[in-house]
Amino acid sequence: MKYRYFLQLIAVALGVGATSTNAVYAQASDAAAAGMKLSPADQQFVQAASQADATEIAASKVALRNSNDPHVKAFARQMITDHTKLSRSMAALAASKGLDAAPAADSALVGKLQTLKGKEFDQAYVEQVGLEDHQKAVDLFQQESESGADAQLKAAATHALPIIKHHLAMAQQLAGEMKGS
Repeated sequence: MKYRYFLQLIAVALGVGATSTNAVYAQASDAAAAGMKLSPADQQFVQAASQADATEIAASKVALRNSNDPHVKAFARQMITDHTKLSRSMAALAASKGLDAAPAADSALVGKLQTLKGKEFDQAYVEQVGLEDHQKAVDLFQQESESGADAQLKAAATHALPIIKHHLAMAQQLAGEMKGS
């Protein structure tokens, strides 16, 4: 109701008639209804995937500042590049479904990483973001690709899964190198 009133106020301010206001309201309602057509599991996938991307990007930006290891920094740059692309794709798909996938990073994890430097940072970043978070992401995207109800989300998860699996493999290799040094 507040939304319709807001649209009417905007329409009046712009000099648009009530008919146009109703058309704008109908379009907004159609977009919202489209989001409601997604199953709760698909909606949860969109939110979890968006948060995972945002966390990867934020934590990797911290890595560029707090790490002294060129391999960790290279990994972080790759995470920023790939997860920015995935995030944009997910946001566009979510918007087409009438969902707001405004990503919010895991502030507790990013905050913790910001307090660490050097080898202590590298170990925490690789273990938590590289290994743990990517394993969770693999599981999340695998689940959606196998049993998602929305065909577009299912296809997007299937497309992204090899990238995320590659990230996990990169993190595993990096963790192995760090243990050997």
